[in-house]
Amino acid sequence: MKGDRVEAVVDTGQGGTQTFEIVATRAGRRIEVTTARGIVEVSEVTRSGTPVRTGRFMASRLIALVEHPAAEGRDARVDVQTRRRIGTGEP
Repeated sequence: MKGDRVEAVVDTGQGGTQTFEIVATRAGRRIEVTTARGIVEVSEVTRSGTPVRTGRFMASRLIALVEHPAAEGRDARVDVQTRRRIGTGEP
């Protein structure tokens, strides 16, 4: 939904942090977060499922991942879904 955003705070390895923000910029787009093999991927996706922009972060360097859903009104509820990718069985 337009206005949804995700902030990722990443350890730079030099004693500091860097913040990245991915935002659903247009109506009909949404933010998807997936985790697989030590990589966290945050994508802005169209209605048809085509990724528009993607941020990939090493899970070991990720300090915080904060989701900010867009509110539609006073009594807006948040629908949260978590998806996991299942690996191919390779070690």
